[in-house]
Amino acid sequence: MTERIIEYAVPAGTKTVRADKIFAAQFDDISRARLQRAFEAGQVSFGGMTIDKRFKVNQPGLLRAVLEEPSFDAAPTAVDLPLEVIYEDESIIVVNKAAGMITHPGNGTGDNTLVHALLYHCGENLSSVGAPDRPGIVHRLDKDTSGLIVVAKNDAAHHKLAEAFSERKTFKRYTALVFGIPKTSRGTIKEPIGRHPVMRTRMAVVHSGKPAHTDWHVEARYGQRATRMSCVIHSGRTHQIRVHMSELRFPLLGDTTYGFKPGRLKDIEIPRVMLHSTELRIQHPERDEWMTFEAPLPADFEAVMAQLAQLAT
Repeated sequence: MTERIIEYAVPAGTKTVRADKIFAAQFDDISRARLQRAFEAGQVSFGGMTIDKRFKVNQPGLLRAVLEEPSFDAAPTAVDLPLEVIYEDESIIVVNKAAGMITHPGNGTGDNTLVHALLYHCGENLSSVGAPDRPGIVHRLDKDTSGLIVVAKNDAAHHKLAEAFSERKTFKRYTALVFGIPKTSRGTIKEPIGRHPVMRTRMAVVHSGKPAHTDWHVEARYGQRATRMSCVIHSGRTHQIRVHMSELRFPLLGDTTYGFKPGRLKDIEIPRVMLHSTELRIQHPERDEWMTFEAPLPADFEAVMAQLAQLAT
């Protein structure tokens, strides 16, 4: 088995709450069973002190858990893959991830993930948090989602960035192509998101889910068939935009998991889920200055928009 380390810096002013509840709220992809095993193995600590799941957190400090993960064939190695670097310094690297590239390796993912490319580009200059399979990875994008992602190059930067993302002190704007035409030009959806009660590999709007907040506004309408939207997320739930847009009955083009039916736009070639991380604003982990990064829409996005515009005329 390999190990994955997850950490959360509990901020001042946090209400008294059990440690396992904090982990569950902050890490959507971690099951209760995996957390339970970590607690039972004595692999969870707060402020350096080993704790059990009933431990109640009532002050600022670092929650840390070491989780077992299935072993891969080997730890990821450096692979020379195309990598579009938007910005880089001694602390962070911001890249424009291509659609189709998985963020980090897992069982059966192969050696063409973003981590493999980063290991080639950065060498040993990546945070060790999350190593060996997720060095430097602070947040992630789905395989089909293109666009901006920031990676930590040292442990101090990783902790600062992880804290900023967990406390929602970042700005993330996405561009989405959705099926249908909203009656209004903008809106907000605040519906909780959790695991689908039946199809456990999917997410869904469920009352027992975690709070999720998405603001959207229309950028362009293509006849009566599709819309280009700008979506700003104020939380970071798994598949958040995909689930929220589906809940509004505007599934993303290409997203058959969440309600898009290809037959509705059979004249359009849709290569993937049409979602792109367009803008990312973060506070630099060492200089404390706010930095804004933007990534233009990729060629496949432009191609779909051109087809939609042509059909709308």
